[in-house]
Amino acid sequence: MHKARKRFGQNFLTDNRVIERIVAVIAPKFNDNLLEIGPGQGAMTLPLLEQVKTLNVIEIDRDLIALLTDFNKDNLVIHEGDALKFDLSILPNPIRVVGNLPYNISSPILFHLLENRDKIVDMTFMLQKEVVERIVADKGSKIYGRLSVMIQAFFEAELIFIVPPESFNPAPKVESAIIYLKPLPKTEVKNMAIFEKIVKASFAQRRKTLRNCLKLHLSQEQTAIDLSQRAEMLAVQDFITLANDYEKQH
Repeated sequence: MHKARKRFGQNFLTDNRVIERIVAVIAPKFNDNLLEIGPGQGAMTLPLLEQVKTLNVIEIDRDLIALLTDFNKDNLVIHEGDALKFDLSILPNPIRVVGNLPYNISSPILFHLLENRDKIVDMTFMLQKEVVERIVADKGSKIYGRLSVMIQAFFEAELIFIVPPESFNPAPKVESAIIYLKPLPKTEVKNMAIFEKIVKASFAQRRKTLRNCLKLHLSQEQTAIDLSQRAEMLAVQDFITLANDYEKQH
């Protein structure tokens, strides 16, 4: 029996009804290029293997790799390593990505995939509910912030359903949720590094106005966006405008 390891942020999904619902959301087709991040003990891996020609999985924990290898499934391709360093271009494209993302590295994984979104059809993940709520938050909300803007500038994001702690072993202290992410047909972000810099600076001190937060980057004369507001009042499109206005000055 594999014991969940704290250092990999492991909580294993054991509730069959939840697993069926997730697989139904993914709705895999036989020829889909599916990549599962962190397959764990294979709760989602096994039902997915029944529906696709090939399933690629990436796992860092060697004990779990041994467990997955013991399934003896011809259509399972196991990649040992860190999802944050995984090169998606070695897989047949475009890819559909699924997984129960470890809580401790969910944001870095999302950013890694964001940078590779040209290779991705869609992504269905289980994340901490609080993280999903932050991603899908609308402007004006207390939880709308850097993560919301960064993801929504490039993806359609939807919270599909909530998963209670008792669906896992060990039960985490928090609720989880399933999120569906689909890359937007096009984004108006011209320069990723500049966009990231402006969004980060805007939310660095939430209680301050944008004029204060962005004083090193933009003055009111340089943009049509009203800088007397706080960052949380701006739509995603407004941040794209700010980044593009900043770029014009440099």
